[in-house]
Amino acid sequence: MSLRTTLSDLFNDRASFRIIQRRRLFFVASGIALAISALSFGTRGLNLGIDFEGGTSFEAPVEGKSPSTSDVREVLADHGEANAKLTLVGGDSVRVQVKTTKQAEVAEIRAALARYGGVELEQVKQKSVGPTFGAEVTEKAIRALVVFLLAVTLYLAVRFEWKMALSAVTALVHDLALTVGVYSLTGFEVTPGTVIAILTILGYSLYDTVVVFDKVRENAATIGTTGRHTYAEVVNRSVNQTLMRSLNTSLATLIPVASLLVVGGYVLGALAIRDFSLALFVGLLSGTYSSIFVASPVLAIWKEREPRYRALRQRVEARAGMVREAVSVGAPRGGDEEPGEGAESESDLERAERAARARPSTSSLAPRGRQQRRRKRKR
Repeated sequence: MSLRTTLSDLFNDRASFRIIQRRRLFFVASGIALAISALSFGTRGLNLGIDFEGGTSFEAPVEGKSPSTSDVREVLADHGEANAKLTLVGGDSVRVQVKTTKQAEVAEIRAALARYGGVELEQVKQKSVGPTFGAEVTEKAIRALVVFLLAVTLYLAVRFEWKMALSAVTALVHDLALTVGVYSLTGFEVTPGTVIAILTILGYSLYDTVVVFDKVRENAATIGTTGRHTYAEVVNRSVNQTLMRSLNTSLATLIPVASLLVVGGYVLGALAIRDFSLALFVGLLSGTYSSIFVASPVLAIWKEREPRYRALRQRVEARAGMVREAVSVGAPRGGDEEPGEGAESESDLERAERAARARPSTSSLAPRGRQQRRRKRKR
């Protein structure tokens, strides 16, 4: 199948990708990404902002020279803060985060940064957060995440069923772990804005998953009337039917978020926008991926363990085996038939039957051979 045909089928909702049948490939890809995220989180940890850890942050402009982290660290070492967190902002200022909140020490560090930057003391911005407040922010962020996951699970269990709810939560945990891993790898600062962005993208990922599951429920309602499709094939057809919608929604959202990340975060040097938009960008990508390649295959695996769908799969596979056996011995079938626009809904049984119909039988070939021999004799 050519690329042009594939794109045409995709844009016209005739996609026929065997996503559920190749779920092991996607599970391996997710496993590798999650392993890298876990390794980075275990070794590097997260660059928690001052709102979580407590301490004092400074943002000092630098005039007449380019700021250097090594020079700033030497200045801070004289005040016992050689291990402070340093970030260069826009090439003409520096952000410093130290653990101390004592007024005397904070005043000395602020004055030292003003001298280093060649600016007035009032130009050095300062913000102090006590350890108690930081712990309170951390506790509230974790509580909000847990409440969100519980509410999502309860809603989906009532709206659909508990296996769909657990599949959706599995995808949400997948997205959360990947986002945390990216923050750990890049060293970007985790702020309250980051937590808000993560909760936002989890809601977006949930929306994408609900769209797919709603289509699955609609298609599964007719699974018993035909008996020609397994539950996994119904899920695969549903994913293909909603694939273009998911991609369009994701692209329409990712483009402005990417603009925020590149223009706002790097060109203009707005760190708050950068931290917020990075979580949105990673989460949107991961959410689109997980709703298609994680939640749907997990649902298919769990549902096909039910006695009803396990028996259905056995009947479909047995019938398909009989058709393939008939093809191998040359059993007669009807005329040729090509797959139409509904090819994406074909089950293994239907593919075997179509192959059998397309194969000419030996009984139909024999008379043709005798007729050709008679003509040669007459000549």
